[in-house]
Amino acid sequence: MVWLGVTIPSRATMHELLHGVFKILSSSSTNSTCPAFVTGDTVCLPPIEIPFYFSLRQNIFDGIPDTYVALAAPVLTFWLMSLVFHCLDISRWRWLDKYRIHESEEVESRNLATPWEIGRAIIFQNVMQTLVGLAWLTESPEISVIRCQSEMEGLGRTLVFVVRYLLGEETGIKILELQGAQMTHWLYWWGIPAAQILFALFILDTWQYFLHRLMHTNQYLYKKIHSVHHKICAPYAFGAFYSHPLEGFLLDTLGIAIAERVACLSIRQTIFFFIYGTGKGVDDHCGYSFPFDPFQLISGNNSDYHDIHHQAIGIKSNFSQPFFVHWDVLLGTRMTRKDIQERREKLKTT
Repeated sequence: MVWLGVTIPSRATMHELLHGVFKILSSSSTNSTCPAFVTGDTVCLPPIEIPFYFSLRQNIFDGIPDTYVALAAPVLTFWLMSLVFHCLDISRWRWLDKYRIHESEEVESRNLATPWEIGRAIIFQNVMQTLVGLAWLTESPEISVIRCQSEMEGLGRTLVFVVRYLLGEETGIKILELQGAQMTHWLYWWGIPAAQILFALFILDTWQYFLHRLMHTNQYLYKKIHSVHHKICAPYAFGAFYSHPLEGFLLDTLGIAIAERVACLSIRQTIFFFIYGTGKGVDDHCGYSFPFDPFQLISGNNSDYHDIHHQAIGIKSNFSQPFFVHWDVLLGTRMTRKDIQERREKLKTT
C-alpha cells in the first residue's frame, strides 16, 4: 500500500504507521519547511498554527506570574459582578421589576444577615482561598513552540494507535490520510482542553451536590454550619458566598482544588475555571431572572432554580450547584416553579 509516497505493507509496524501519519501532518501545512519523518521516537512536524485564544507568553501579564492572576481572578470577579448587581438593586429602574425574583423591600426584610456580617465573611473566605491557592497552585512548564510541538507529536502517536485499533488498519490509514492533521490539531487545541474544563465542572458539581445535601440531611451540620448561608432567604449577589468558614473551605475552596487537580487543568485553564465558577455562583444568587443573561442561558441551574432552594418550600430540593442539574434529576431532588404551583393547588383542595 502506498500512503502519500510512503510504502506501508499490509502488516505495518507502528513505526511505519507513525511515519505515514506525520507525513500527512507535514503535507497538510502550506507553510511546511520540514519534511515529516520518524526516527525512533523523534518526529519532525511542520510549523504549528496557534489558535487565537492562546499566547506564547510565559505570563499573561508581564511581571505577574499566572498563578497570581489565578488567585486574583475569582476575588475580582466576585466583587465586580456583585457591585454591578448592587447598582441594579439600588437603581429603582422600573424596567427591572419584571425580572426581579424578590422585591427590594423583601430582600431587606427577610434576610437575617447584615451587610457587615456578609462582607466580613466574604473577605475571610477570599483570604483563606488565596492562602490555600498559594500552597496549591504551581507554575506551568515553560511555554514555547517546541513544547507544543512535542506534545502534539505525542498526541499524534496516540491518535494513530487509537484510530488503527478502533477502525482497523486499512480504514484507519485512509481516515488519517484525509483528516490526520486536522484531528490532531483540533484535539490538542480545542477538544482536550474543553473536555478537561467540562470534567472539572462535573467534579465540582458532584462534590458540592453530595456535601450540600449532607449538610441539609444531617441536623447537626445544618444547625451548626449550613444554616449560616440560609440566613439569606431572598438571595442577592453580595450574599452568594456568605457561609460558615468551615463550609466555605469544604464546599468551595476544597471542592475547587480537587476539581482542578483531578481534571489536570493548566494554570490558564484554572484561571478560566475560577472566573466562570465565581461568576456563576454570583449570578445564581443575583435575585434576577434575566432572559438575556449568558450564565442563565447556558444552564437550567440558574438564579430562579437556586432561589427555590432558599425558600421554605424548596429547602430540601435543588441541591445541585453551581453548573448543572443532573444530580437533582437523577436522585429525585429537583423542584421547579410548576412543581410548587401544583403542590399549592393540591393543598388548597385537601
